[in-house]
Amino acid sequence: MSTIHFIGGEKGGVGKSVVARLCAQYLIDRALPFLAFDADGSHGALLRHYADYTRPVDLERSESVDEILTLATETERRVLVDLPSQSDRPLSKWIAEAGVLDLARESNVGVVFWHVMDDGKDSVLMLDRLLDRYGTMARICIVKNLGRGKDFSFFDSSETCAKASKLGAVVIELPELQPAAMQKMDRNDASFWAAANNQDFASGSFTRMDRQRIKVWLHCSYAQFKWLGEAF
Repeated sequence: MSTIHFIGGEKGGVGKSVVARLCAQYLIDRALPFLAFDADGSHGALLRHYADYTRPVDLERSESVDEILTLATETERRVLVDLPSQSDRPLSKWIAEAGVLDLARESNVGVVFWHVMDDGKDSVLMLDRLLDRYGTMARICIVKNLGRGKDFSFFDSSETCAKASKLGAVVIELPELQPAAMQKMDRNDASFWAAANNQDFASGSFTRMDRQRIKVWLHCSYAQFKWLGEAF
């Protein structure tokens, strides 16, 4: 069965594209077929780092965004969609007007909404809205990004957390990667694999310890995906 993964969080700066890139690298490392869409016209991190697997998508144009579901139904594979901040309006409009979730169900295509969050109140409020809209119709994966916050007690004790649990949402924790290593990957437009293994970058781009930290981070991050089970 194909599965569409909408990787968002609505709020800027919570690490949505990092999670999308991590998912892409996970699938590559396991030789699992997938296709990715990058909806961030202003930054396009997934397009830069995983260009061979990614194509752009315009959430404002129905003929563009329709490709997500069309390609998911053509053959069995994962479809990753990297959503920019403030994409809720065009995405929800497309889903509602085209009956996307009904058609996905009829086509035996799974749908997972990823909510990447920091430890602030806004992330919790945006998650609550996501749960109300799609919590009974699709799988929800909540990513507590430890690189964007250390104290998630506000979320953990909230009614939103209780609601997520009742709806069967999966909660995973993304460990923090040393900022310097992440910055070097961004400056070099490097995939996670290339940063950890490719020796062809300019001298000094990645130290041996940088590479080791990235390998450890990938291992710890991948371990979190087990909580998704068959949803991923």
